[in-house]
Amino acid sequence: MIHPVRWKNDRLEILDQRLLPYKEKYLVCRTVDQVVDAIKTLAVRGAPLLGVTGAYALALAKDRPAAAKKLIASRPTAVNLRWAVERTLKAADPLTEARLIHAEDAAMCEAIARHGAPLLKGRRVLTICNTGALATGGIGTAFGVLLRARADVYALETRPLRQGARLTMWEAEKTGLKAHVIPDGAAAACIREKKIQGAIAGADRIARNGDAANKIGTFSVALACHALKVPFYIAAPSSTVDLKCRNGGAIPIEERAGTEVSDRFPAWNPAFDVTPARYITAFITERGILKPGEIKTL
Repeated sequence: MIHPVRWKNDRLEILDQRLLPYKEKYLVCRTVDQVVDAIKTLAVRGAPLLGVTGAYALALAKDRPAAAKKLIASRPTAVNLRWAVERTLKAADPLTEARLIHAEDAAMCEAIARHGAPLLKGRRVLTICNTGALATGGIGTAFGVLLRARADVYALETRPLRQGARLTMWEAEKTGLKAHVIPDGAAAACIREKKIQGAIAGADRIARNGDAANKIGTFSVALACHALKVPFYIAAPSSTVDLKCRNGGAIPIEERAGTEVSDRFPAWNPAFDVTPARYITAFITERGILKPGEIKTL
């Protein structure tokens, strides 16, 4: 089992994803500020897991309202973080609530995988970024579907921080899932030349109309799938849906330091992009398969 976060001896331990796949080391967080730093520097990441982490962080806080503000501001695009922190803030016992959120997310991952696996069973499937245990409280969202489907996976490396090449491939190796890493720029060529039969991604926020924000490059994958008549799926729990957000234009897009792209030249480094609902074949949620127009019913 992969345990990216764990509560141990009254402290939060976080598997440092910046060091994977070469080294497995846990950061020991005794304060909220240490957790915020881990979130900002991507030692821990993935929308559902950020929610779980934020909930546990409140169990470390002396001033919970102030801590909640810091945590929510640390990654603005991922709505799960805000959702989990606000929920835990209302709880009488933050640690009990955090453990409940963690368990609920693991159950949602299993349900997502159960609903999605028949769509992609044994197929050649393209994916982007990392959506497995390192991004969730369970087996993953999109990766969980791929795992239960025993798909033949083609993972985009996901520049500039290479979450696909480093993390998804590491998880595939750990779980015995057949996988190949490919350059980001090869997505369309891979779909055509390798006869990809489906593509699947996670999401950091889903608007009420079905527009979805995910790792930068997801929109390009969806466009290529649309052009080549390949189904494109988003796998995410209902906690990723923001019904207050009318459409993708209202989703805040985090921009990270240009130095992640180039240490010499000016760079634009958006962490996410928004895929319009019309390019999404369906959403795979813990409640079943939904068309984009059905998201508002959640």
